[in-house]
Amino acid sequence: MIRTAIAIALLPFVATAQSLPPDLVAAQILPGWQTDRGTRMIALRLTLADGWKTYWRSPGDAGIPPEFDWAGSTNLKAVAFHWPVPDVFETNGMETLGYHHELVLPIEVTPVDPSRPIHIRTEVDMGVCRDICVPTSATLSADLSGRGQSDPAIRAALADQPKSGARQVTCHIDPIKDGLRVTARMALPRQGASEVVVMEPSGGEVWASPAEVTRNGNNLTAISELVAASGEPFALDRSALRLTVVGYGRAVEVTGCPAG
Repeated sequence: MIRTAIAIALLPFVATAQSLPPDLVAAQILPGWQTDRGTRMIALRLTLADGWKTYWRSPGDAGIPPEFDWAGSTNLKAVAFHWPVPDVFETNGMETLGYHHELVLPIEVTPVDPSRPIHIRTEVDMGVCRDICVPTSATLSADLSGRGQSDPAIRAALADQPKSGARQVTCHIDPIKDGLRVTARMALPRQGASEVVVMEPSGGEVWASPAEVTRNGNNLTAISELVAASGEPFALDRSALRLTVVGYGRAVEVTGCPAG
């Protein structure tokens, strides 16, 4: 069974699923096309009611990131997500990252046998928020065969991913009582009038605090505290630590942060 999950952050208020308005969010699978690598580029499209939003893979101070359960799929070996740049929302002093109106999330699926069709069945658990946050779910399926065809909505979402790389990135790590404090320094032009830096350790079992961000010209410094969900000491894989700098409508993403 393939299951893709991200830890749930604290919510300002959670309603029961029974309170979900039927027209709050609509979900569908865009069937996409077969890539030259033999994978299939599909997408999840969410259409949200006016004033409502849903969340990026790392939602910030509050929110429910999406969780995917691929049980029931056949000829499915692996999935990879290509997240578009999120918007930054500020509500009641809390900063969250996500999407409003619509999210097209490209998903690259790898078949076990490229010569056979792929049957996709996924249950998506997600949060949608306005004045309250409502957990909801959708079960979606699709039969994928043939080469398919290019989809401009998926192409646009792929083009809207964070750009890769910074000229120089280093991380200094200090132990704290319940985890680690990471001070990341990178040479990077400003991404907007305000910038949010998200640190994502590998494994999904480590919580990262909202980063404190300062700038000196093209030199950005971000400080975040990492704490394991278990409360136990942990080893940080520097090579897999992902840093995303989100500005207004654009972002830069770096994976790997050597000592400095």
